[in-house]
Amino acid sequence: MRVLVLHSGGMDSTTCLYKAKADGYEVVSLGIDYGQRLRIEMLFAERQCSTLGVLREIVSVSWKKPTRPIPEDRDVAEMRASISPAFLPGRNALFLSIASAHAAGIGAEKIYIGLNCVDFSGYPDCTEEFFDAYRSMALIANPTGASLEAPLLKLSKREIARQASELGIGKNDTWSCYQPKIDDGKVVPCAICDACRLHDHAWSDIE
Repeated sequence: MRVLVLHSGGMDSTTCLYKAKADGYEVVSLGIDYGQRLRIEMLFAERQCSTLGVLREIVSVSWKKPTRPIPEDRDVAEMRASISPAFLPGRNALFLSIASAHAAGIGAEKIYIGLNCVDFSGYPDCTEEFFDAYRSMALIANPTGASLEAPLLKLSKREIARQASELGIGKNDTWSCYQPKIDDGKVVPCAICDACRLHDHAWSDIE
C-alpha cells in the first residue's frame, strides 16, 4: 500500500513518515513549498527522506499570506489557552487539498498528516473537529480517493517524542524553530519561540 505523508521536516510529520515506513508501506514524502520563511525545514525533510530511502516530491503554491507575529517566552499552558498569534488561516485545509489531489495522481491509498491537538490547541486547524469535518468533506469531493489519517491527533507532544525516539528519531533530527539565528556561523534554533518551547517540552522526559 502506498502512503503519501505531508512532511515538513518537523517532529510531528517526520514521526508520521518513520511510522509509515516502519509499518511496511511504500512511502512518498510530500513537501509544500508555499514561500515559507524557513527554508531550513525543507533541508531537514530532504535529509530524513535520504536516510529512509523515501521518495520526496514537492508542490509549489503561493498566496498572499498575512504577516504573523512570532510569540516568545510562553509556557505550554499559555499556548493552549487561545488561538496562537502565529496561526496562518487556511494552511492545513490547503495542504490537505493538495495532498488529496497529489495522492490521486500517484495512486496513493492513504494520506498521513501530523496534526495533534493536545498541546497544539492554539491552532484551530490542528483540532479533531477540523480533521473530522475536512475528512467528511473529502469523502464527498472524492468518494474513491485516498483515506485521510492523522496518526498523532490525540497524542501529547511528549507522547509523540516518545514514539519518535522509539522509531529512531533524535531530538535534533527534526526542525521546529520559527525564527532561527546564526551562532558561530551555524544556523541554530532560537530557543524562545513557541515551537522551540514545545519541542523542549516534548523531549524533556526522554533525555
